[in-house]
Amino acid sequence: MADSAWCDITTEDADHLVRFYEAVMGWKKEAIDMGGYSDYVVMKPDGTPVGGICHKRGVNADYPSGWINYFTVDSLEVALAAAVENGGAQMGKIRHHGNDSFCVITDPSGAACALYEKG
Repeated sequence: MADSAWCDITTEDADHLVRFYEAVMGWKKEAIDMGGYSDYVVMKPDGTPVGGICHKRGVNADYPSGWINYFTVDSLEVALAAAVENGGAQMGKIRHHGNDSFCVITDPSGAACALYEKG
C-alpha cells in the first residue's frame, strides 16, 4: 500500500507562487539552488516540511503544472513496471534525493503523481 509522502507544485513562476502560499497558508520557504535559479521547500511554521514549489524548467521542465503527490512504494522498479503495464507512463528519468529514489508518472487518465522509494 502506498502512502502520500510529499507534494510538489511546478509552475512558470515559483517565486511569485511561493509568496502566495506564504501569505495564505503561513508557510515558510527555504530556497534550494537549482543552478542559476531557486526552487523552494515550504514548511509549516513549526518547521515541518510540507512540499516543494518548483519552477517549470531544468529537471522539472517536462512536468505538468499543478500539485504532484509523491506516494511511498516498497520498490520503485516494481511500481514503475506496474504503472507502465497498466496503462500509465513514466515521465523523465528516475531521480535521487540522498538515498531515496523517485519518478513522476501519469496514470491512464493523464493525472500525474510520483512514486517514491525510501533508501
